Amino acid sequence: MAVESRFVVIRNGVEVQTFMDKKAADEYDKMLDMADNLSEMLAKAPVELTEEMTEELSIFFAQNREDVLIALQAKKPKAAKPAAKRTKKPVEVVDDEAKLSEAS
Repeated sequence: MAVESRFVVIRNGVEVQTFMDKKAADEYDKMLDMADNLSEMLAKAPVELTEEMTEELSIFFAQNREDVLIALQAKKPKAAKPAAKRTKKPVEVVDDEAKLSEAS
């Protein structure tokens, strides 16, 4: 008999999603908490948003929190990884015309 551990994210008494590892479940739950907070903020916005739009935007912002923080200048973008150092080998220049005249 196999035993599996499953981690279930429950919101308002409803099972939202099931995960096989605790870290993924915690990250998803944290993202939903952020989305809830963003939803409350968007509800106070001076523009009219439907409930569906508010929910979609808040989830999008929460899922892309790193990019949002960078856009708000609260976090610096990660520097691009430098290319692996390679030793440059000399490139052999081939003169096709010279090769043809040598072959004749």
